[in-house]
Amino acid sequence: MAIRPGTLREQTDQEVVSLAKEGSEEAYRELIRRYERPVFSLVFRMVRNREQAEDLSQETFIKVLNAVQSYRPEYKFSSWVFKIANNAAIDFLRKRELDTLSLDGSPHADTPELIEATALQISERGETQLDEVANRELGATIEVAIAQLRPEYRSCILLRHVDGRSYEEIAEMLNLPLGTVKTYIHRARNELRILLKDVRDEA
Repeated sequence: MAIRPGTLREQTDQEVVSLAKEGSEEAYRELIRRYERPVFSLVFRMVRNREQAEDLSQETFIKVLNAVQSYRPEYKFSSWVFKIANNAAIDFLRKRELDTLSLDGSPHADTPELIEATALQISERGETQLDEVANRELGATIEVAIAQLRPEYRSCILLRHVDGRSYEEIAEMLNLPLGTVKTYIHRARNELRILLKDVRDEA
């Protein structure tokens, strides 16, 4: 079934998915076009390696193609895709044991330049200052600290403070209870405060 690309771009995700379920390659390519960059961005922030992020993004869309018949239209398609991407990143991190770094103590930035470039305040009063940091480009020191969080915490803190997702959206995307999402984010903030204590003191 030939479909004009312009027509596809005007349709909703659910409409395009319906066509993909019927075997339309054009529809599947349209879904990739819509979500290729957001998926890569999410995975890259998780694994912090461009080549691996590209592989995991490709793996994500293969899984999407293979499982598209099981997608239920009452759920947002974007959340379903991001959940698959997030699970792929977490599985990779667990296999590589990148989530086993000790959180004892407070790692330092490697150079004074990194400390200067990432001067910030992480306060005990809430998320305001963390939001302010996250809305800027994350500095190298902050990225290193986030990389040391458990994958589950990392997903939640990135979605909350970098993508600006609501707690409810994160719960839907990661298929987690709302209370669990709030707990993960609370614990992630506390661990980041510990990890970034020396940077905060410098600032």
